[in-house]
Amino acid sequence: MTTLNRTIDHTLLAPEATQADIDRIIREAKEHHFRSVMLNPYWVAYAHQQLADTDVNTDTVIGFPLGANTTAIKVAETKQAIHDGVDEIDVVMNIGEFKSGHFATVTSDLKAVIQTAHDHDKLAKVIIETALLSDAEITRASELVVDAGAEFVKTSTGFSTRGASVHDVILMKQAVGDRIQVKASGGVHTKAEAEAMLAAGATRLGTSSGIAVVSE
Repeated sequence: MTTLNRTIDHTLLAPEATQADIDRIIREAKEHHFRSVMLNPYWVAYAHQQLADTDVNTDTVIGFPLGANTTAIKVAETKQAIHDGVDEIDVVMNIGEFKSGHFATVTSDLKAVIQTAHDHDKLAKVIIETALLSDAEITRASELVVDAGAEFVKTSTGFSTRGASVHDVILMKQAVGDRIQVKASGGVHTKAEAEAMLAAGATRLGTSSGIAVVSE
């Protein structure tokens, strides 16, 4: 069974994050052998260099946090991240287009990004922003992520009205089954919360509270 620390994407996406903050996140990830650091695209090249010869991946976000960039920009952002040494990308679904019922457009947008990642053997996760979706929409969005070919469907950016809930994770897991995995992100602050998300069906956690989670 995977140990708790290896489920954690140690996250710092705050716009005001300084060089010192980034260095701290990288250091903590090394010390606790987290699965990855999750940083904004600007920091990918630096983190990749700092994490060379470690068991910690370098991850970044694409089309973050709104998902409303054009497909061409999302693809370009993905290509830049790959050039800079990224291991995994977390792309935000075009939420407005999804809620408009334009499912083919949403899937096409995601496929372009995911295929770019896969062309370079990188893993792709899709953020559906569950805070903005009904239960039925969470189920439908999760199904679209399967169709688009990602490895993970992810709950949240952490920048909306709330983060992940156990209820979200249960719905997502029911929708995707064993076809892809579920990442719970946002609102995971304690070991108990982390374990509840994993019990509900998540296999990866995005949190800025990784130290607190594994230190309890």
